Amino acid sequence: MSQNFDVYMPVLILAVVAVVAFVGTLLVGRLVRPNNPTELKQTPYECGEEPTGAAWSNFNVRFYVIALVFLIFDVEGALMFPVATVYKNFVDIGQGGAVLGSLLMFIIILSLGLVYCWKKGDLDWVKSYEANIDGKDK
Repeated sequence: MSQNFDVYMPVLILAVVAVVAFVGTLLVGRLVRPNNPTELKQTPYECGEEPTGAAWSNFNVRFYVIALVFLIFDVEGALMFPVATVYKNFVDIGQGGAVLGSLLMFIIILSLGLVYCWKKGDLDWVKSYEANIDGKDK
């Protein structure tokens, strides 16, 4: 049983070209760039502001939560466009109701997730920590 490996030759050539281009651009950049570090160039750049304090600092987890909520709804939008483009084809074959139902269920589940995040206070940028009457935090 002989296999014809000629069909893989374009993939191999493309992989070699990619590696050579990657290593080549790094090498050319190393050879061409000037190397004159100064104390000013070694300081971290923070949007034109003078750096103060240590470089290591704690970030609020709220940034992470907001990013995840955004990502969930961004993916929702990206997943709804292909369904909307082929919806007429499903209607033509008699499956429009099933597709519409599954799409509405998808939107309802994500909306419930948004309501849950909202009620839990994860979408509040500044979270208040007021004590209840019985002394427990909200």
